[in-house]
Amino acid sequence: MVVTDRLAQTVREQLRLGRLLPLGGPEDGSWITEHAASEVLGRAAHEVTDARLEALRIGPADPDTASTPAVPPPPSALPPGPLRIAAECGATLEEALPVTADRLREVLLDEAADRLGLLVEAVDVRVTKVLEEPQTPQHHPQAPAEPQTPQHHPKAPTEPQTPQHHPKAPTEPQPPQHHPPQPQPTPRPTTERPEPPDRATSVPDPATRAAASVPGVARLTPVLGSSRAVRIEGAHIRIELAVAAGHRALDVARAVRTAVAEAVPPPEDQPTTVAVLVTAVDP
Repeated sequence: MVVTDRLAQTVREQLRLGRLLPLGGPEDGSWITEHAASEVLGRAAHEVTDARLEALRIGPADPDTASTPAVPPPPSALPPGPLRIAAECGATLEEALPVTADRLREVLLDEAADRLGLLVEAVDVRVTKVLEEPQTPQHHPQAPAEPQTPQHHPKAPTEPQTPQHHPKAPTEPQPPQHHPPQPQPTPRPTTERPEPPDRATSVPDPATRAAASVPGVARLTPVLGSSRAVRIEGAHIRIELAVAAGHRALDVARAVRTAVAEAVPPPEDQPTTVAVLVTAVDP
């Protein structure tokens, strides 16, 4: 039963992440989750006036043009190749619907390239809903309230009260009580030694240190069914991370791959390969 629940949780997480989209070309060895890319594009689409993004999907433009990546990809990742964005939106009638769709298309195309590094070949925009015209809120001025004259009610004079003092009864002095000190037990020597810290948790491995030190890495974020964001399998290393605000996802992934490859010596004279999966891009 526990195994079944864990498997169901993994499936739900995979569905939430969506496809693993290639970042850059075959030599870049980087991917990004469709969920992370859609959030970035959705924030950009929100700035387009007279349009509201309803749905967004990102996938291969032509599966036959896919290339072989230079490094082993993450599980179920799409091979490198041109992508296509399919968007559905609502639009007002402030301007012609094709004009609004074109403005949204340009914003999505520019954001995909400049903010993420996706190689997008085409953006299809469908207007599926007509939105109500924006209305300017109307303000109705309120009539000024008539000033009211403050009313003063004189208070009745009160008679002064004489403070009453109640003398306290004298108390007899108590002689001081002395308690002899109690003997303290002598501590017994112990031979127990403190346990050494777990090096796996207290000291990060070279790959983790190198990845976390790259500018633009917000945090390491394991998402692919494991609690480890850095997985080392022989000479191959896979790193899952979030990109900080103000950084291009592809540029950060490239820098991480270079830093990790230089920090980790290859085993048995094999070349070290590094793959990066971007799981989030901070706004």
